[in-house]
Amino acid sequence: MIFAGRTAIVTGAGQGIGRAICHALAAEGMRIVVSDLNADLAQKVATEIGGLSVTCDVSDPGQIERLIGQARAAFGRIDLFCSNAGFAAGEPDGAMSASDDQWQASWDVHVMAHVRACRLVLPEMIARGEGCLVNIASAAGLLSQIGDAAYSASKHAAVSVAQSLAITHGDQGIQVSVVCPLYVATPLLGYDDDSPEGMPNSRVLRPQEVARALVEGLQQGRFLILPHPEAQTFAQRRATDMDRWIAGMRALRRTALKEGAEASLRDLHRLI
Repeated sequence: MIFAGRTAIVTGAGQGIGRAICHALAAEGMRIVVSDLNADLAQKVATEIGGLSVTCDVSDPGQIERLIGQARAAFGRIDLFCSNAGFAAGEPDGAMSASDDQWQASWDVHVMAHVRACRLVLPEMIARGEGCLVNIASAAGLLSQIGDAAYSASKHAAVSVAQSLAITHGDQGIQVSVVCPLYVATPLLGYDDDSPEGMPNSRVLRPQEVARALVEGLQQGRFLILPHPEAQTFAQRRATDMDRWIAGMRALRRTALKEGAEASLRDLHRLI
């Protein structure tokens, strides 16, 4: 993909992975539309990179349409749309204990936001014979997320949507990529955005490492971008023997409940 002089929209870009992606793409010469639910955070990042900030709640179709309209008005074209906005709310008491509202919010933010954006940007990309659609999903979209079934289910759906886009529009010059990291030191995991110190082990990546993996993956034209290479091994184990995988995840859940998340992360390779 050619970056210099092109325009990218990044959602959920006020902090964490989204902010790092904005900086990485801007460093490659792209003009960036920084979109976030938090107007102050979006403006801060836009100021840092010389981009355009647009406040947007991606669960609202009208606001997605406004976001894309403002990007076109400012830069004339959209070359890359990166759906990064996301959230994890957990579940109070087991896989089915989250409310309908939480399930719907997960679906709207992680799946339909990308679907709605793609509907709006695909026609111009197809007409030009080039464009790029990126979804920052999660390894939960390939594996499972213990303690948040709504998150896992919607991230699996996000990966499936990306596959459908790649199959349908790859021959029209549209590059589709899905990014599936494991653990990243972002505010979502309780790390300060500017100084994620004290990480439990090397498997927790900094947002900048995820952004670098994204840029490299786009340069290489890859569909599946795995900032944590071990996610490929886990996915293969899951596909090869689902019963063994589930047994390992049960053990991992027991470890997490007994000793905490750091212990479950430490034991991830051993148990699955």
